Amino acid sequence: MRPPSAASAPALDSDTVRFAHASERQFARLLDFYQIEWAYEPTSFDLEWDKDGNVVQRFTPDFYLPQYDLYIEITTLNQRLVTKKNRKVRRLRELYPGVNCKIFYQRDYLSLVTKYGLESLTD
Repeated sequence: MRPPSAASAPALDSDTVRFAHASERQFARLLDFYQIEWAYEPTSFDLEWDKDGNVVQRFTPDFYLPQYDLYIEITTLNQRLVTKKNRKVRRLRELYPGVNCKIFYQRDYLSLVTKYGLESLTD
């Protein structure tokens, strides 16, 4: 099983993208500051199919960093949703062992916000 390609995904600017969550915009701004090329949700990975072969579950990581060949999923959500994302990432690794994906949990995100003086999510 071969994953979809994200290598041709264009570099984006954090001010021109419509993000699903403020934490994603802040992360993109941090990447911009350090001039790290990124793409927002460029690739979806099929994870589960029904008996007829139709996709019933798909995972789209938040970011792809082409310089590092790395996908990043930002999660600052409640624990129930974090558990669901963990399952998806485990399944991604099973089906696509060559795909590198890292989850940034709320504690990781808050550490970045504090370390780099980013605005809080309420700002």
